Amino acid sequence: MSFVKLPESVVPCRNLVGGEWQLPREVALLDVRSPYTGTVIGRVPLTSAAGVALAVEAARPAAAQWRATSLRERTQVLFRFRALLERDLERLSNLAASEAGKTVAEARAGLLKGLEVCEFALSLQNLDSGAHLEVSKGVTCEFRREPLGIVAGVTPFNFPAMVPMWMFPIAVTLGNAFILKPSEKVPLTACALGELMLEAGYPPGVFSIVHGGKEAVDALVAHPEVQALAFVGSSAVARQVYAEGCKRGKRVLALGGAKNHLIVAPDADPELTAQAVVDSFTGCAGQRCMAGSVLLAVGDVEPLLEEVFRRAARIQVGPGMGAIIDRGSVDRLESAIARAAAEGARVALDGRGQRPDGDTWAGGHWLGPSILDGVRPEMEAARRELFGPVLSVIRVPTLSAALAVENASPYGNAASIFTTSGAVAQMVVEGVRAGMVGVNVGVPVPREPFSFGGTGESRFGHGDITGVSSLDFWTQLKKVTRKWSSRTDGSWMS
Repeated sequence: MSFVKLPESVVPCRNLVGGEWQLPREVALLDVRSPYTGTVIGRVPLTSAAGVALAVEAARPAAAQWRATSLRERTQVLFRFRALLERDLERLSNLAASEAGKTVAEARAGLLKGLEVCEFALSLQNLDSGAHLEVSKGVTCEFRREPLGIVAGVTPFNFPAMVPMWMFPIAVTLGNAFILKPSEKVPLTACALGELMLEAGYPPGVFSIVHGGKEAVDALVAHPEVQALAFVGSSAVARQVYAEGCKRGKRVLALGGAKNHLIVAPDADPELTAQAVVDSFTGCAGQRCMAGSVLLAVGDVEPLLEEVFRRAARIQVGPGMGAIIDRGSVDRLESAIARAAAEGARVALDGRGQRPDGDTWAGGHWLGPSILDGVRPEMEAARRELFGPVLSVIRVPTLSAALAVENASPYGNAASIFTTSGAVAQMVVEGVRAGMVGVNVGVPVPREPFSFGGTGESRFGHGDITGVSSLDFWTQLKKVTRKWSSRTDGSWMS
């Protein structure tokens, strides 16, 4: 039985600088291991600050040239990139799954979401035309949307294609040169995207890739020519990146962690709710910021909870749920389950020790779906982002009590309500402070052009990372006021 096609040989990763693939000099190489098997499938350079500076230097003339290219011409290149993504969809899906631990279907879904962002960026040639208005007799005002220059994105391991594609299709279509720093745990997909960007015909330096760890991120944040930086990762690092970037006068939008709540009312549809809850906390092995990790059971919903437990118990790791990114993450999750039990929670479903049959997967990083029942709001499992397939069930007497638990979280990414009552749904929509809210939807990711982004410690900065809200992040508005002749019948402006 095979769940994913791993690369047939070790893939050497390179930086993409000025349209050329380069291995930085005198830097360490890090092994890239597949979460499915623990075997080495690639090697990635840990780029120094000097290597980042080379990428910025190569992007400088490209940014000037690309800025002068019309929006219509930029979208034509993106059309070709989109077609190439569709052509290579299955290859890219397997590649992303092999390094991130996703199922192939989940990796494919991430790529399709990336294609959706491409389609939004393609629409900008018709939608984002600026504004022009005669504000007084003989006087007009307008705004023009102009690129910032060189911008960058730092992306996490859990979505090797989708999160980068939240950023660069919009940023480059708006006329910027973009530098991607992917997670050093999943560099293979980023390189594949870079190859397609070159094949599509983007000029050298418009799209660059620098691999590495903290030093590369710090160098991008510090470089004076990087005008804006988008980041997705943990809240602790997001806060630091935001503070350091703002201190240097650049734009930063840093998305952090989450502790998303699934509120289940007594009148919830059992079939719809049970499957949505299970899909939410087990999808991508719980390694996504949109995972529903806390179930707030309002009143008597015992039959529904039992159905959630049954469905989660039927999931097989491997074919039904992917692997955990690395051994350290498995150890951390198993320790969190043990601590919750020591604090008084009941381990209603224990995924520790599960792995697929067969020697091929023996070295992989596995944890089956796990459910902690009887969790109290003050427990670690209720407050801390565990980032794995672990669901904490908190029982509350009323909807108001559920809202109090949700709103007490420092995070503000997403929340969902399961109910057949419009009044109950509206109370939650109005009452939660999360940036994304679902009604009978376990993973309330907005479709484009609606923007993706949370609040609180789930987002540092202003605006959102996709959709209409992202346009102001990647561009500068230039306001123009014109007057061509004197008027005696005008206002103070004329």
